[in-house]
Amino acid sequence: MKKVISGEKLQNKVKESIELLCGTVKGTLGPKGNNVIIDHSSFSPFITNDGVTIAKNIESDDEAVGAILEIVKEASIKTNEEVGDGTTSTLVLLENLYKESLEYINGGMNPILLKKELDKTLNRILEHLQKEKLPPTKEKILHIAKIAANDEELGAVAYKAFQKVKNKNAITITETKENKTEVHFKKGYAFASTLASPYFLNDSPKLSFKDAFVLLIKDTLTDIETISFILNDVMKNKKSVVIIARDYEEYVVQEITSLCLNDNLNACLIKTNEYGLQEQAVEKDIETITGAKKIEKNILNAKLGFVSNIIIEKEKVRIDFTSNEIIKKYIVNLKKESKETKEEFELEFIQKRIAMFTYGIAEILIGAPTKTECQERKMRLEDALCAVSASSSGILIGGGLSLLQMASQIKGTTEATKIWKKALTKPFEQILINAGLDYKRIKEQIEKKEYKVLYNVSKNEWEDSQNTYVIDPLLVVYNSLINASSIAGMLLTTTSLIINEHANNVQKVSDYTEL
Repeated sequence: MKKVISGEKLQNKVKESIELLCGTVKGTLGPKGNNVIIDHSSFSPFITNDGVTIAKNIESDDEAVGAILEIVKEASIKTNEEVGDGTTSTLVLLENLYKESLEYINGGMNPILLKKELDKTLNRILEHLQKEKLPPTKEKILHIAKIAANDEELGAVAYKAFQKVKNKNAITITETKENKTEVHFKKGYAFASTLASPYFLNDSPKLSFKDAFVLLIKDTLTDIETISFILNDVMKNKKSVVIIARDYEEYVVQEITSLCLNDNLNACLIKTNEYGLQEQAVEKDIETITGAKKIEKNILNAKLGFVSNIIIEKEKVRIDFTSNEIIKKYIVNLKKESKETKEEFELEFIQKRIAMFTYGIAEILIGAPTKTECQERKMRLEDALCAVSASSSGILIGGGLSLLQMASQIKGTTEATKIWKKALTKPFEQILINAGLDYKRIKEQIEKKEYKVLYNVSKNEWEDSQNTYVIDPLLVVYNSLINASSIAGMLLTTTSLIINEHANNVQKVSDYTEL
């Protein structure tokens, strides 16, 4: 049975959802933000101050609140997907945009018209921020990494890794039992994979083949007889073979596994984890690296190549290679493809491939005394990598100061202008509140000095705002504003919610208006 909630009751549920989500997350904002303990059914409780991780784990027994929560979370999740940072600021902005706008709507203003005006004002804000951006020097990018990680060492590691491989997607983070953090650089091409059988690793963390054949099969390998001549040649010459196929019939896996366990064959069966166009792209990359050619004998959609070294782990494979003219031309074509690609997700994938072909890959090993601390450090390291990546398009003065100054510069007296003026001050205020500081007094001092100073919360001292290392990537601020405005606007223009009535929720649902 369906129930409908509308009018004031819906507004109250939206406010409850926003207060539950944003109220929990905003306490983590800034260098002196607090942590949150998260209990999870799938693994041990852990501690974090990562905004999007906290947001994802907030739920409600109230079905209406739970439905709205999923929509509010989208603002934070989208920011995280796009730039990997600014997720908490997004929710702080969203909360205040909604609350301030709701007062005007309840006063009689049309929500559709208000949303249009909010969007127009946002465009003016974004244009002005573009003019205010500063060039990203190496020193300032390093500081952005340290701020995002809230740790000197983690920030430096993230910066070092990114500077070497030029793309965050070419960097993997692996938890280690040792209490240390270090980064290793390797020339090579890596891709996510699945072993056809765990027996190939034989309890080892990884498998390394020197001077190995690589057999690429674009379909499911259903018959071992079709590749028997290759297996026989491999065994005869005491070589190794890595077979990469879309999938395998169970009996094929069993036969080859048996040969390997009896030391008759040195082989491994793997599957790539990509699908569609990305699966085709990985196959083409491997063909280029290995020099794979179509087999003359009748094997449908199969090519055979050769590599000097291939390392296979449980969930990834790395192929070492030496650059040559074919690979150089291939990189040129990839760069051309990246310029023609309009889809953001596809563009990121192409850029990752370019980075691996050009610079190689980086692996960061991260450890801590306890697993809980290790998970928390890993999240902060991921934030730092995303922040460094986002800095390439420009930086802004951080600590909420750029938005605070923007609030004083917006011209106009429309309702939308007034709403944005208030919302833009909130990240600055929340950072100081979390640090236990009097934000009103500090704000007055900044305004008196015409925004030429800022208060460094980490150091507890005043700084010249034009020469500070308290900075934010422009893209992070951009996406925080856009996603907060988008979700707030959609909620403001929503008048009804239709939910399912479940047996364990009868009392809650029956309290709502039924139409």
